[in-house]
Amino acid sequence: MTAAPPEPALEVPAAVNLASTSVLFGGSAAGLVAGSRTVNPAKATTGFRGALAKLGLPIGPGSAELGERRQHEQRTAHETTVRQATWTRAVSVLVNNPKGGTGKTPTALLLGGVLAAIRGGSVAILEVSDDPGALNFRAEGNPQLGLGELVRDVDQVGTVGRLAGYTAPQTSFASVIGSTGRRERLTGESVVAVSNVIDEFYAIRVMDSGNVPTSSAFQGAVSVADVLVIPVMNAGDSVLEAIQLLEELRAAGGDSAGLANRAIAIRLTDGRPENDAVRQEVERLLNQAGVTALHDIPYDAHIAERGQLTLAQLQPATRDAFVAAAASVVRALQSAVSTAPTPNRKA
Repeated sequence: MTAAPPEPALEVPAAVNLASTSVLFGGSAAGLVAGSRTVNPAKATTGFRGALAKLGLPIGPGSAELGERRQHEQRTAHETTVRQATWTRAVSVLVNNPKGGTGKTPTALLLGGVLAAIRGGSVAILEVSDDPGALNFRAEGNPQLGLGELVRDVDQVGTVGRLAGYTAPQTSFASVIGSTGRRERLTGESVVAVSNVIDEFYAIRVMDSGNVPTSSAFQGAVSVADVLVIPVMNAGDSVLEAIQLLEELRAAGGDSAGLANRAIAIRLTDGRPENDAVRQEVERLLNQAGVTALHDIPYDAHIAERGQLTLAQLQPATRDAFVAAAASVVRALQSAVSTAPTPNRKA
């Protein structure tokens, strides 16, 4: 009997606890310059050890400084991956977990915000839920027009200036298109039509979806998505519903199966008590389901407050964790787009 192949290793990036030096995340330009200087790996540069080394003594860096250097290198590598990625067409990310309360909207806003902040804009964050969701509430600003009006006027939008009137610009340089009030239930045809217009003027489209994977709107979003991001909590229901979603996408075959096979999980925490056994079981189940990357987002009061989200208000470790997740998403996008023909997404 042929032995079964080993399960793929689940990529669980290490947590990053230091403040990002990126000027886009509240760091200083001086910090960027200082971070780019060549550092003698055998010589301490900070703290008491650094002071002794400056006197000419052969003092090497301590464990804290070595950890800081490793984390700085990792952060820089992630930001470089995100900043330098290119495609020959607009690309899109679908954020979904059928279980409500798993953090879909914060994930879409912060992931899209990080992508925009590092790349200097050209990222649209779009609501694709059947009924109005929380995207507009959690985003910055108070736009007069939004998704409902864009669906109504989509055939008349032919310039970036016209499209901008339906967005809420963010301090991250992302543009949010959510619902400003009641609107008609979104259909798959409307999702495709709006996505086609957005893709004419933005390089990346991040879609915040609803809780009904059988709905027309969700199916439309799947048809115009390149990478699936699944937010989960350390709870059985959120993971089991995520796994069921992956199974349904694989059963559908084609591009839907491809989304499942490239799925990336982002694990958030809302401050409730957790234990290691549950965390390990979540990782095991996701690994068994074929999820190849799991990114942990530490607890952050700014997210837990359920108000408007601003990158600059996040803890440094939270920002850097989303940067690591964004780098995984970019790598998955490059893989998806480089191996697939340009799709015909016209409704």
